Amino acid sequence: MKVTTTPFEGLLEIYPVIFKDDRGYFFESFRKEALLSQGVDKDWIQENQSFSKAGTIRGLHYQNEPHAQAKLVKVISGKVLDVVVDIRKGSFTYGKVFSIILDDQNHNMLYVPEGFAHGFSVLEDAVFSYKCSNYYNKTSEGGVMWNDPVLNIDWQVDSPIISAKDQILPTFEEFTEMTKGGL
Repeated sequence: MKVTTTPFEGLLEIYPVIFKDDRGYFFESFRKEALLSQGVDKDWIQENQSFSKAGTIRGLHYQNEPHAQAKLVKVISGKVLDVVVDIRKGSFTYGKVFSIILDDQNHNMLYVPEGFAHGFSVLEDAVFSYKCSNYYNKTSEGGVMWNDPVLNIDWQVDSPIISAKDQILPTFEEFTEMTKGGL
């Protein structure tokens, strides 16, 4: 398993070693020591899975303390553009966007530490899976508008399918004002 850093502190790209032969393929989809080598020691306590049609955008979501979540995200089948926004107060990359293609060909993953708003757009029908370091708590959920003009995210989809909840999230500017500059 190859773990690489990003320009965002704590945000890691993970690529498994895939063994292919006439029967198909095999890879380790999780190896705790690979994350430990990068200083990530999480007790994964919840795992979620969703199916989304191509053109769907989910996010940008986060959980407030004391229910903040680190996530280990991957695609089981299909292809997504995974997007995070650093919302950590005082972070060098505060308000910056990072995106990566996750798909069922590379089987790559993204480790998202606490303090990031997370979302994804579905480029091909996809089954999306993610481990969480904390339980979901409805009263602690928050989010940032997917089409925020300041963040200016290119979701790489036309005519996106957006949930009613995600259509009324605050802008990044409103988030910054509500939280006095981040989490």
